[in-house]
Amino acid sequence: MERNCRIGVSDLFLPGLIQVKEFYSYQNEPVAIENIKRGLASLFQTQLSSGTTNEEDISGNCKVTYQAHQDKVIKIKALDSCKIERSGFTTPNQVLGVSSKATSVTTYKIEDSFVIAVLAEEIHAFGLNFLRTITGKIVSKQKLELKTTEAGPRLMSGKQVTAIIKAVDSKYTAIPIVGQIFQSQCKGCPSLLEHWQSTRKYLQPDNLSKAEAVKNFLAFVQHLRTAKQEEILQILKTENKEVLPQLVDAVTSAQTSDSLEAILDFLDFKSDSSIILQERFLYACGFASHPSEELLRALISKFKGSIGSSDIRETVMIIIGALVRKLCQNEGCKLKAVVEAKKLILGGLEKAEKKEDTTMYLLALKNALLPEGIPLLLKYAEAGEEHISHLATTTLQRYDLPFITDEVKKTLNRIYHQNHKVHEKTVRTTAAAIILNNNPSYMDVKNILLSIGELPQEMNKYMLSIVQDILRFEMPASKMVRRVLKEMVAHNYDRFSRSGSSSAYTGYIERSPHSASTYSLDILYSGSGILRRSNLNVFQYIGKAGLHGSQVVIEAQGLEALIAATPDEGEENLDSYAGMSAILFDVQLRPVTFFNGYSDLMSKMLSASGDPISVVKGLILIIDHSQELQLQSGLKANIEVQGGLAIDISGAMEFSLWYRESKTRVKNRVTVVITSDITVDSSFVKAGLETSTETEAGLEFISTVQFSQYPFLVCMQMDKDEAPFRQFEKKYERLSTGRGYVSQRRKESLLSGCEFPLHQENSDMCKVVFAPQPDSTSSGWF
Repeated sequence: MERNCRIGVSDLFLPGLIQVKEFYSYQNEPVAIENIKRGLASLFQTQLSSGTTNEEDISGNCKVTYQAHQDKVIKIKALDSCKIERSGFTTPNQVLGVSSKATSVTTYKIEDSFVIAVLAEEIHAFGLNFLRTITGKIVSKQKLELKTTEAGPRLMSGKQVTAIIKAVDSKYTAIPIVGQIFQSQCKGCPSLLEHWQSTRKYLQPDNLSKAEAVKNFLAFVQHLRTAKQEEILQILKTENKEVLPQLVDAVTSAQTSDSLEAILDFLDFKSDSSIILQERFLYACGFASHPSEELLRALISKFKGSIGSSDIRETVMIIIGALVRKLCQNEGCKLKAVVEAKKLILGGLEKAEKKEDTTMYLLALKNALLPEGIPLLLKYAEAGEEHISHLATTTLQRYDLPFITDEVKKTLNRIYHQNHKVHEKTVRTTAAAIILNNNPSYMDVKNILLSIGELPQEMNKYMLSIVQDILRFEMPASKMVRRVLKEMVAHNYDRFSRSGSSSAYTGYIERSPHSASTYSLDILYSGSGILRRSNLNVFQYIGKAGLHGSQVVIEAQGLEALIAATPDEGEENLDSYAGMSAILFDVQLRPVTFFNGYSDLMSKMLSASGDPISVVKGLILIIDHSQELQLQSGLKANIEVQGGLAIDISGAMEFSLWYRESKTRVKNRVTVVITSDITVDSSFVKAGLETSTETEAGLEFISTVQFSQYPFLVCMQMDKDEAPFRQFEKKYERLSTGRGYVSQRRKESLLSGCEFPLHQENSDMCKVVFAPQPDSTSSGWF
């Protein structure tokens, strides 16, 4: 913004230091106009000598560095140091977060001790970390030039500035020079009900796979953030059951006090008639971008109260664990509700008498990842029953390297080598994986390698695949493994020629200089050819920051009796069981059971439809960044970045005695939309940049085993569907008169589908091919 102003000569003379102590303006003047005056006054705050100091101006209390030269002074304001109250929030995970950089440089041109020009430039740039195409920049400029000089009014003398100001104009009053918050009035904006009426058709179940559904979900979440409890509750109470789950997703994702009160008032946890809605609410809480202590306190209250469904009670505790971790990441570990939740999880785990309660608290701890819970995890991992022991070890697997101490590794080594107790192989292999992934010692690696050849056949093959995957993918432990393999006793044909069908493989989905997306699949079979565990993981990395995007684990046990096979060591007394567990965006979800017990297995085999069971389904807000900026020019700027997805993860396990075949299927369907909106606002002009990126993708994994003969036949397949990739950009400027300008641009491309390698023998990375479509642009005045 450029403004030509007539300034008195006395105002432009530099005695060496000018500081604005008081700022005066008229009362009840529009805040937007006052801020522009504050921005102008802030330009006159300067000094002639070099140095660093703290100054208060329209940007707040900021650290400022002066660089004095013969004919100019350069003032550099460290905008990241400015202390000013502004609303905003962001996603704590760096992968899903937004990076920003801001600079402010003001140059004072001086001639004969007079300022002849002031040039100020402030730049705010931002970008979404994992998708570099989502970027934006705000550039704000101010320019003052000395045009003419003329005699001004005579100097006024007085003992106090206030008295002199009143003498000039009695209506002047002292106000802060720091920029003040103002909200633009939205003229003709629809009410919440009107907005919902235009949105609901996109959120019908049949439309959820389309990008329009996610786009309207994000827009409605923004509208909900300005709504009152009564408005939200009215819509919840009048909506039908088909659209209600999606509405619950949106209301919970709004994350305001009014939306929370409305949804808690609407849902009846004492009843088991609305389990789907309760579960959708809880999962939306778990994925919350910036959860509040108020939300955690509400869930603790629900858990302590009466809950009609045991599954919902378990989910409440699991999500409490997720909220504890997120609040701790935002430096909220000492909040009263967080302290209470920690005691609830750890105390419940320590005193649990029922197997179901132990499982529930372990799952909560798997989300919370409390360091003080590690001793309990070690106890359950080494001495617990099979299922409990496995859950405890997989919980330990989620902890970061600093927490896997030598003491922890000693316990894990005892579990793997069965020093104190016989363990089933899913527990042993998980213990070995934790050791190998957390800075293993020479003897840790050597003892694991020496065990290969002495294990059950499929476990031999699995551990061999794990070691080979570490070497091929150059994981952190690869150097230590290579060092141990120099010894003939550890590296010989007898150990490395073990046959079997179990495997482990890690590969890249996408890789660039600043980021990488990886997938890993490990499958462990029993000696009879029946699946014991399949584990499919997807990770996203930005620099050293990582995000566990998804994990789908299918487990089965105790099925050998169906085919008259002999169980492996340590698995002779396992109950028949099959189920699925999932992690989504670092949040452990409640596991799903296919069958539990022999009678349940037989009834479901006879009535099986082959339809997959859904693990998680709904609309999720994964990226949520809101930032309000006070520009030095006096204008207000806002940066909003939201990312949402419609997701459906399902899985199935089919078992045929007739064909002596088992099949597992995991299907991921995801529609992703990311929007960004940058606006610069005042009472007379509004300019902005809107961008949108969207895609619809699918990933499916199928594993088929035929165990009619030995060695049994295994077929594994992981496919990624062809996916459209669309980008939109809109620039606009609107004046208060109604006149403005708009420019729009659209770009489309096609990401080809592909099949990912799942074996060491075929390690070529799946290549993603972009098929560009013609761009389209349009612009014009209105």
